[in-house]
Amino acid sequence: MTETITLDTPPKNSSLFVKAALGAVPLPLVSARKSVIPDREVRLDGFRADPEHLAAYCAATGLRFGDTLPLTYPFIITFPLVMKLVVQRDFPFVAVGAVHAENLIERTREISLSEPLDITAHIENLREHPKGLLVDAISEIRVGRELVWRQVTTFLHQQKTSLSGGPKPEPKPDEVPPPPLRTLKVDQKTITRYANASGDQNPIHTSALGAKAFGFSRAIAHGMWSAATILATLEGRIPDKASYAVKFGKPILLPSTVNVYADQVEQGWDLALKHPKKGYPHLTATLR
Repeated sequence: MTETITLDTPPKNSSLFVKAALGAVPLPLVSARKSVIPDREVRLDGFRADPEHLAAYCAATGLRFGDTLPLTYPFIITFPLVMKLVVQRDFPFVAVGAVHAENLIERTREISLSEPLDITAHIENLREHPKGLLVDAISEIRVGRELVWRQVTTFLHQQKTSLSGGPKPEPKPDEVPPPPLRTLKVDQKTITRYANASGDQNPIHTSALGAKAFGFSRAIAHGMWSAATILATLEGRIPDKASYAVKFGKPILLPSTVNVYADQVEQGWDLALKHPKKGYPHLTATLR
């Protein structure tokens, strides 16, 4: 039977990250982490977005501030609920250092800033990957009985698995990228602004030392900062009913300049952020 954690207010991100950090420390007399996902969900009813919080998010991502929620904004509303699940001691892996691998958002209509939102989150589909373990965090937002926004967020926890010892595919050769629509500069100040607005203070984004502890040479940009910022290129052309699928490639090391691509196709848009010299993707996405 599913255990439901019912909240009156969103969890504080600061306390969640403290709990996440403590969860990374082995404790005596505490059993090892389980290899299955607990049957548990978090629920928060009647949430109303804060205009000041939304304004800070828009300033950090370049999206337009208005009386409706940008397509990616509910990610940071639901993020604390997902974190509430991941920081539990019986979750299969620790939250600190987990990498955002893929993201799928499905919106049925625009959401007004003034609407009360009923939010649920749960985690499913634990599976092995050559680089570690993958899970899907499912977040849903309803207005009354109407499902208005749904997201599947795929996280990768890097560790050895039974798939890790297999032959690795040949790396793709670097390619000179085509001329971009524009270029985008991103530095630590930009990402710190987003970390403060989103509440995602994972040390791989906010600290060079923290990033090195998890195998990165420098701090890296948030995947969802990239996913939101590239949508600013399409401002005013995003349909009310939309499906936005994102795959994250090599991380954006800070500071960097990246190439921005937005190609209109019959069904919508194909988007990408690429390294300006080597041409490999940091992000590829489809908006339909």
